[in-house]
Amino acid sequence: MAGLYTRYPLYVAGNPQLRVFFPKFWMKLVRGRETTPPNVVTFQCPVEMTKFDIQNYLEKIYGVDVAQVNTFIKYIGLQRDHRNRRFKPKDDYKIAFVTLAAGQTFKFPDLFPKKEDSEEKIIEEVKQKQKESVKLMRSRGGVPSWFGI
Repeated sequence: MAGLYTRYPLYVAGNPQLRVFFPKFWMKLVRGRETTPPNVVTFQCPVEMTKFDIQNYLEKIYGVDVAQVNTFIKYIGLQRDHRNRRFKPKDDYKIAFVTLAAGQTFKFPDLFPKKEDSEEKIIEEVKQKQKESVKLMRSRGGVPSWFGI
């Protein structure tokens, strides 16, 4: 036993803790396929997580007030490869619909805003340039501008 390597020093009362403990769960915020009310947020999480775990995770770590949690498990089926062996391409996961407390809403940020105004301006500029080039061609008797006389 004397030659074994210990990873952390022994804990002595009064000494500062040198260990950091992370939660064993993860949650991924996903955009639902269907439109949901503004106070409902969709998460993807491991199957082992319960509704109570999800509620505690959001309240304790992120400070979000949760009114209700609804979950269902998304089962991923087996597939077969070219040798007719069965395999599972992905693990199963749980989808959680979290209803926020009264007065709280969530909206996904618009990371890529549509630039319709600038696209319309570009189209108008191209049309203007094309009209000018047509006018120049008419004034030169149909001879293009690149052909010097």
